[in-house]
Amino acid sequence: MSWIQKLYETYERCYGAPQFENAPLMPISHTVQQAHIEVVLDLEGNFLRAKQVMKEETIIPATEESAGRVGIKPPPHPLCDKVQYCAGDYLAFGGEKTSFHAEYLQLLRSWCESKYAHPKVQAVLNYVEKGTLVRDLLKECLLYCDASGQKLLTDWTGKEPVPALFRMLTPKGGKRDQGDAFVRWRVEIPDDPLTLVSEDPEVRKKWLQFDAAGNPSAGLCMVTGTMSQLACSHPKRLRHGADGAKLISSNDNTNYTFRGKFTTGEEACGVGFDVTQKAHNALRWLISRQDEYAKSGEQVFVSWAVAGHPIPDPMKNTAQLFLGVPGETPPESPYTGDAGQLLARRLGKLIAGYRAELGRTEDVVVMGVDSATPGRMGITFYRELKGSEFLERILQWHEANAWVQNYSKDLHFTGAPAPRDIAEVSYGRRLDDKLRKATVERLLPCIVDGQPLPRDLVESAVRRACNRVGLKLWEWEKCLGIACGLYRGLQKENHYQMSLEESRTSRDYLYGRLLAIADHLEQRALHIANETRDTNAARLMQRFSEHPSSTWRNIELALKPYEARLRANRPGVLVRLQTLLDEVMNQFKGEDYNDDSRLSGEFLLGFHCQRSALWQRQDSVTENTIQEQSIGEKK
Repeated sequence: MSWIQKLYETYERCYGAPQFENAPLMPISHTVQQAHIEVVLDLEGNFLRAKQVMKEETIIPATEESAGRVGIKPPPHPLCDKVQYCAGDYLAFGGEKTSFHAEYLQLLRSWCESKYAHPKVQAVLNYVEKGTLVRDLLKECLLYCDASGQKLLTDWTGKEPVPALFRMLTPKGGKRDQGDAFVRWRVEIPDDPLTLVSEDPEVRKKWLQFDAAGNPSAGLCMVTGTMSQLACSHPKRLRHGADGAKLISSNDNTNYTFRGKFTTGEEACGVGFDVTQKAHNALRWLISRQDEYAKSGEQVFVSWAVAGHPIPDPMKNTAQLFLGVPGETPPESPYTGDAGQLLARRLGKLIAGYRAELGRTEDVVVMGVDSATPGRMGITFYRELKGSEFLERILQWHEANAWVQNYSKDLHFTGAPAPRDIAEVSYGRRLDDKLRKATVERLLPCIVDGQPLPRDLVESAVRRACNRVGLKLWEWEKCLGIACGLYRGLQKENHYQMSLEESRTSRDYLYGRLLAIADHLEQRALHIANETRDTNAARLMQRFSEHPSSTWRNIELALKPYEARLRANRPGVLVRLQTLLDEVMNQFKGEDYNDDSRLSGEFLLGFHCQRSALWQRQDSVTENTIQEQSIGEKK
């Protein structure tokens, strides 16, 4: 029960905190629903007007049963609910679903007849007792009937465009029942700007008092260890408004959810009503604050400090970590000679900023949830760490797996990739959700626990980076940078630099340099002739990785016509590149040059570093040439 205890502590420490005013935690005894229709009343309960809202998430009062309602007789919410519940004339207009208007009225009346009544809630009761909701919404053209005007449509067959309401409702059995449209209320009172009833703080306070007084049952809460009011049902809608999966459920009396060990569900798990409400509200709040990259379908990962202090998200890449950090802007050129040192300094400043707010002993939690069925949710990953340990792990991940990344024309950065990007590079962009989720789950312990990278993932990324002609240029560039970063992180003991290491004489690194030089030489010759086709080095890269010695002979022979072209047009460039080729070939030791066995991912590091160094030299030479020409013109 550690996870629910940490979520409960998070709620207690963060609820009402001023730094979360823009996105506050939801009060207990409330739930979130996506509203479709908004009805405006006066204080006497007279209908004024109505309008459509586009599935706006609305926090509404809810009982313990209605917050997690399921089955063929779902209990009503006490204030806002579906047309099926609120409309007394739903069946009169041919509603095909069961009407729960009587149950809804009974709950609403009980609230209004208690000492916790509120005038706005009484206005809603006065209106729904008239039983004219469907008729009023038809007049406002928010619900739709057939030609007879007596039966609500379940499908749109008209020539006009399909109304937005039909597009928003979820079809069941090929039909869309307008009784599923969710209604929220506004009550207009002079000099009262807060008209939305469910958001009125006084209404919420009155509902909490009424709900607490109606359930006096007590028992031992296994989270707090105290005698308190126990929960019989636990909230759902954690990841989004339509999420029906629960983390705790004991309503299955026929199968083996708890039977065989316990007689009742309460014996299996006793959790206080306040505790489960606050814990689930905290989890819902944490998930809502996550960016989309932390979500993959039904899989969601959340990381947080129990005290509410900001922490770096382990699901982000290095560029995303620096977004919004004052004074931290990426360098103009992603490749510099001290790229590793520059990144280390920037990361050190970033982590130091988090350390200043997050105490060394502050609790940090990383949690992943997923659901295999619509009704059951499981915790797929859970870690508790101290603040200092968590920040150190994040720093190690981004330093160890850092490389010069080229994601697109506008996104270049030096750092580590995100888990989702690693999954796509290892298995392709069209990988299915199950494989993506499984890969992210495998990578998270590498970030949070400091475990080694899975070797098969690194090898897969390296193989795809070698298949240069099988990928689009931008996709290959992204794949190359991530594969280099992963291989560097897997081989930490070799201490690879992100800039060219001219003193490194390992066979694989040198062969990577040779391929980059050959590729650059042919590209320069093709540019002179205004040709844009792939070079021989690019086309043979995959074969080169498998049989470097024999393939290099073919590539070297194919360079002769391009060398002749450079000799006629760029003799200085040709001399420089030929000299560099000789220098690299002279660094091979013994029989390494003739070894035709498969290359490891190290050759990608040599290729990438040598290519980047040649680009830098080309840019600087071009700039110096322009400066010399301008000086000559001035003279």
